[in-house]
Amino acid sequence: MLELRPNCECCDKDLPPASPDARICSFECTFCVDCAEGVLAQHCPNCAGELVRRPIRPAQALLRHPAATQRYPVSAPPR
Repeated sequence: MLELRPNCECCDKDLPPASPDARICSFECTFCVDCAEGVLAQHCPNCAGELVRRPIRPAQALLRHPAATQRYPVSAPPR
């Protein structure tokens, strides 16, 4: 099951489950669209993988499979 992380790991922006602004890599590292398209240049700073739009889980499915609540630490963006 895809972990829907609640925040951008670069700037700490909130990214609720229905946010169209969330971007993820294949390891589910999560970033906002501004960081992904800006400073990160569409590549995860943790694994160098491609950042793509995170799918939105239907509200009905969130009842059974809720989004994660643990916030991830903000990592320094690459230089």
